[in-house]
This record gives sequence, C-alpha cells and structure tokens, in this order.
Amino acid sequence: MAGIGLRLDEVPGIGPAALCMGVFDGVHRGHRALIDATRRAAAERGVRSVALVFDPHPDEVIQPGITMPRLATPGRNVRMLQEAGIDHALPIRFDAELRALTPEQFLAAMGPAIALRALVMTPESAFGRGRAGTPDAMREYGRATGFDLVLAQEIVRDGDEPVSSGRIRSAVHEGRIEDAARLLGHPPTLEARLVRTPAARDGRPRPLAIDYPAVLPPPGSYPVEVVGDGVIWLDSLTVSADGELHLAPGAAAGEAPGEALISITGRGEEFG
Repeated sequence: MAGIGLRLDEVPGIGPAALCMGVFDGVHRGHRALIDATRRAAAERGVRSVALVFDPHPDEVIQPGITMPRLATPGRNVRMLQEAGIDHALPIRFDAELRALTPEQFLAAMGPAIALRALVMTPESAFGRGRAGTPDAMREYGRATGFDLVLAQEIVRDGDEPVSSGRIRSAVHEGRIEDAARLLGHPPTLEARLVRTPAARDGRPRPLAIDYPAVLPPPGSYPVEVVGDGVIWLDSLTVSADGELHLAPGAAAGEAPGEALISITGRGEEFG
C-alpha cells in the first residue's frame, strides 16, 4: 500500500511544538493517553501540539509483501486526531529512507519547520534505525539539544489487556462488534464509495467499493449508520464470503453514488 504522506523535509512551518508519533490506526481509547499527554505538554509550554501519522504502516516496509488491515484510512485517522484536539496531525510517508534514519537524524529533518520543545512517548515505544530512539536515549538527547522528553505513563486497559489496534482488529474480524466499539470508543467504521448502479431503483442490493485494506467482519448482515452525500440514514450492510460489500435494497436515502462513512452499529447475523 503506497504512502500518501509528507517527507519530513516537507512538513509545514509550525514553529515550537510538542510532538508525538505513531500509526494511530482507528484513534482508539488506547491512543488517548498519548494524545492527552501531548496536548498537556503543548499547553504547559505555550506551543502547538503535533502528531505525526505514519503511512504506510511501518510493518509493510519492514516486511515487504505484507498488507496490514486498517481500522481507518490515514486521512480519517488524521481527522480524528484533529477532532481529539491535536493542533496539527500530519501524514508522514514511512519508507525505507525514513526507516534508515537515526533518531537524531529523524528529529533534525523536521527543522526548522518544527522547533521541538517536547517529545511525548510511551514507556515501551522507540523509533529510528534499530529502534534506538528509546525514551531514555531521547531524554539525554533532549537535554543536549533543548527539548523535554515527556512520558505518557498511563496504559489504557480493558479487562487485563491493554487497548490496542491489533486487539480491535481481532474483535472486528471475529464479529465481536460490541467489543470493538467499546475498545475504540466509537463504532467500527468503513469508508466506501456507493457504486453507480441501477440497483437502488430495481430492488437489488447496492454495491460498495473500498479503496484500502479495511478490517471486515465475518460474512453476514450488519446494522449500520451511513453518512453520505450530506444525509444520514440507517441501513443494513452485507459482507460476502469473498469480501464484497452491499447495502440493503430499497432504502429511501443514499441512492445517489458518492463517498460514505459506514458505522457498524451492532452485532450481525453471520452467514453459515
């Protein structure tokens, strides 16, 4: 999956900032501690909050040939980060060149557009070549170069396990929609195009097209809320065994083709 993001030397002029980074797939409850810590660090220093959103998923670069299923498109992750209060959520192209940078080169490449005042990390995180950019290493580097290392200490748990994108992907894939919604903090969603077809007028299901490797629930029929073409309506989403998607025939709204955000609102009736 090709990245759509910026190179580090293409980031816009933001000035002094508190910064975090990651994939942020789905912008779920587990991300909130990092988001909130970044906002606090920015407010305490009177600077802007910035999140770097990597695309494609780093695993696709580290292990060529694999495709990581997505809870949301990179663009939607950026929008959700902004809705969560991040001043600047920036899509960053993760490629072999970026992967080869040392942590120090990575941070330096953003200057002078971003003047780092605080780097916000979780205790287990690391970045840069060989994952050398650990919190301890960045604390020492920050002391020498003028930024603070801020640890987002809180680990958001649900039951005994941390909330994570991988855990949510498994819940959706297994049809545990209520579990996925609880972990996300919002219903699982799909971004789709309503395909131009006479189906909406002659009683046939209306096909949908998805342009990214979305995480799909098992084959079945699921209640959904659809937002598209300026209207909102309730509908039923059918997922076939080969991953084809259709909305139910006969809905009054949404007959015009266009972009749609589809929220899966409840447990489905699985086929087979």
